Amino acid sequence: MSLEGQVALITGATSGIGLACAEALSAQGVKLVLSGRRGELLEEHCRRLPNSVASPGDIADPQTPTALIATALEAHGRLDIVINNAGLIHNGSIDEIDVERVCAMVRVNVEAAFRLIYLACKHFQDVGRGHLINTSSVLGTKVREQAGAYAGTKHAIEALAEALRLELAGSEIKITCIEPGLVVTDLHRDYPVRPEVMQDIAHPLAPADVADVVLFALRQPAHVALPRLMVLPQDQKI
Repeated sequence: MSLEGQVALITGATSGIGLACAEALSAQGVKLVLSGRRGELLEEHCRRLPNSVASPGDIADPQTPTALIATALEAHGRLDIVINNAGLIHNGSIDEIDVERVCAMVRVNVEAAFRLIYLACKHFQDVGRGHLINTSSVLGTKVREQAGAYAGTKHAIEALAEALRLELAGSEIKITCIEPGLVVTDLHRDYPVRPEVMQDIAHPLAPADVADVVLFALRQPAHVALPRLMVLPQDQKI
């Protein structure tokens, strides 16, 4: 199924999975709106990706999701794909965890994500079609010691996505949760020890591996729904 000429909004597009999705979709002829907090970096990406527009800002600002959809419609005249990818991570033991950082994570991973999800679905209902892709996690269906808060934010996305999928069943609106295992991105840039070392994973995923799964979901024929897709490094046990 060709994606050429469609328009995609991608949050968290400055690096990692978001940027890899932007590059993969651009190669398929998709027009882009790229969102993230680092405006200069977004502009740099847009200079090399055809038909792309940067819309920098804080996704946790309640006005940002509305502005992003408006930017897509103003710049490209339509919006077919929303990749809800922006996210934070903060884990730790009871004694070590910073509750304020947990709450900041919840504001981005849940509150901001919920705003974008609902606004995307409302837009798709108005135009009669669309595909929402959520970047969830393997921890969207599982939990690991000291990672309960992060897992909880992803469980929340999974629950909302499934409820909306049920509500929209029979329409031309699709919702897919992508559930990656360990991916080498900036998400873990502040970790004193890289997660692949802690988890003894020799070959973690690259962002492009996840982007390939996103493309697979988007290319399915109209009658095929893929509510969730998990992608793991071969040597990751959870």
